[in-house]
Amino acid sequence: MPTPAEALKRLWTRATHRIHTLPVVVLMPHSRCNCRCVMCDIWKANRNRQELSREDLLPHLDALRRLNVRRVVLSGGEALMHPNLWALCGLIRGLRAKITLLSTGLLLKPHAPSVARWTDEVIVSLDGSRETHDAIRNVPDAYDRLAEGIAALRAVAPDFPVTARCVLQRRNFRDLPRLIEAARDLRLGRISFLAADTFSPAFNRPDPWDPGRVAEVALTAEEVEAFREVLEETIRRHAGDFSSGFIAESPDRLRRLPRYYAALLGRGDFPANACNAPWVSAVVEADGTVRPCFFHPPLGSAHDRTLDAILNAPDAVAFRRRLNVRTDPVCRRCVCTLRLGLRAEV
Repeated sequence: MPTPAEALKRLWTRATHRIHTLPVVVLMPHSRCNCRCVMCDIWKANRNRQELSREDLLPHLDALRRLNVRRVVLSGGEALMHPNLWALCGLIRGLRAKITLLSTGLLLKPHAPSVARWTDEVIVSLDGSRETHDAIRNVPDAYDRLAEGIAALRAVAPDFPVTARCVLQRRNFRDLPRLIEAARDLRLGRISFLAADTFSPAFNRPDPWDPGRVAEVALTAEEVEAFREVLEETIRRHAGDFSSGFIAESPDRLRRLPRYYAALLGRGDFPANACNAPWVSAVVEADGTVRPCFFHPPLGSAHDRTLDAILNAPDAVAFRRRLNVRTDPVCRRCVCTLRLGLRAEV
């Protein structure tokens, strides 16, 4: 749990819209990815390699200390493709911050000892049972390589936390019951779900997708109804997985996903959003771009100013002051929400 002083700083942040404490920082160490997922365009920039170096991170260490950063999430791209990732982790360890690695899992096996040494948990991407996962990832034997990587990590550190995140979309929503069983077979500690982002310029989309591209991932009206049926059957069959927390979301939280896809079709409102990411986290991309979250416009560059100077610049404070996540068009359609209370542990 955060200390009383840290909880008070979070309260000051929300009251003043200046960042007094920043529980979570998301770093994208590397711009490339080793998958070609249907719902993501990061891999399309593989020729334009960008990465954060140890020298890029050094000028921000004092700022990260001042902001009481408690968790650093290594996102991407695939962070394990970074040639000197463990040097970055060494600097982060000096902050006494926990490190979460988001990974496709394809490189876990060769890096298992270092992952166990330098990070505190891994969240892998899981898109379905073997055939579905491989088809969505567009990588031969992706599921088996993921399984081998998890097994290698367990061999090094049997109790190391490994969980999964899944984007439910047109190509895998019917596979949901088998997907949960696959997570069990892989000995994952938990699995969480979200909808596919089809509208924002995040994840290497300089322009929103055209209707044809959206149709590859989003659901039709008939598929929304089928999704609801699959979901209700899953809720009935996996009641124990919900009560135990193996499925991270509650049944009502998961029911938001077909509602989201229905809203994309103009059939109802998007689920209400209570996210507070811009007040409790920040994203630093491989080229140094700093954002309040994955989806809102940049606030500055980490190559020009320290992170606290960027986050507390007048335009950044004004952005947070006027942002209403319940009405903002970006927030209303957001698929990835973060909600940290004053005393939430990260």
